[in-house]
Amino acid sequence: MLNVTVTGPADGPVIVFAHGFGCGQQMWRHVAPAFDAEYRVVLFDLPGAGEADPASYDPLRHGSLDGYAVDVLTMLRDLGLSDVTLVGHSVSAMIGVLAHVAAPDVVTRLVLVNPSARYLDDDSYVGGFSEADIDDLLTLMDRNHLGWQDPLSGMVAGPEAPEVKEEVEESFCRTRPEIAAQFAAVTFRGDNRADLPLVTAPTLVLQATDDVVAPVPAGTYIRDHIPGAELVLVETRGHCAHLSAPEVTIDAIQRFLAAR
Repeated sequence: MLNVTVTGPADGPVIVFAHGFGCGQQMWRHVAPAFDAEYRVVLFDLPGAGEADPASYDPLRHGSLDGYAVDVLTMLRDLGLSDVTLVGHSVSAMIGVLAHVAAPDVVTRLVLVNPSARYLDDDSYVGGFSEADIDDLLTLMDRNHLGWQDPLSGMVAGPEAPEVKEEVEESFCRTRPEIAAQFAAVTFRGDNRADLPLVTAPTLVLQATDDVVAPVPAGTYIRDHIPGAELVLVETRGHCAHLSAPEVTIDAIQRFLAAR
């Protein structure tokens, strides 16, 4: 259903890579192979994304991130996997948090790449977007199915990574418009701040130093509200550290896991 790919030794520790909004498992191609020799590596496509079975997407179940977390846990249980390190990019960081909170014996370590618990600014909280920003984006997605990919991919990639922008934009264009619009609303209007203190797993937060989608204060907030969480700043621009700085991302993950 979710186009699952499993590599690495069958008896190795398990690491699962979850992609962000409008993307697919191929976005991990620069990072995941570094773990193949030692880890059982699991890649998949979220419902409605990549090469996932179109039937895997349910507008009702996926009207909140909890539905995606259930899908991840179902996939892991179908594979007979537990004691899993989940590496989640962007919105999948919070999907990973929800999966861990629901099943702490299954998802036992978290690596959150460019995460945000809430994308909207809220009083003293810095999420990166105003209510008007999100309204404009969602209106554009609703009215122009081919016009939103360029500006959003530009924000995601950062100003100095045209090759990343091109890849992200192409991935956005492959997403069915109605699914993209609903997932964007669920992502950008969500608020998972109250879930953070419930996390008991060792957690690494990887935040880019220049990311307009999830600015550094968003990562700092997560670090401060997940007990014992560690924050590592990645010197890169844009919202995809695993694409723009894969070696640094790999090193940070390996160091984190070696200490656990």
